[in-house]
Amino acid sequence: MKKIMSEHVTKDDLRQFSLMIIDEIRKLKPEIKKDDDLEWLKSRAARKLLTMSAASLQNLRVTGQVRFRKVLGSYYYNRADLMKLFTGN
Repeated sequence: MKKIMSEHVTKDDLRQFSLMIIDEIRKLKPEIKKDDDLEWLKSRAARKLLTMSAASLQNLRVTGQVRFRKVLGSYYYNRADLMKLFTGN
């Protein structure tokens, strides 16, 4: 008969493990860019920046007023294009 080893993982074990993972990620990538620093914004960030609806942002995309990229089903918008469109610069 095989001997069954029983090891229980507690919530505290998981919490410590997650903190270790986060620490390792921070070592690999010390500076994680904020939305203010990104050249390309996801739809939600673009809508938040411009305080507009999803339909309005889609209209800008469909009419070709802003550059965009579609990556794995998500749309990314060029920050400079969005700012030029609404500031006139």
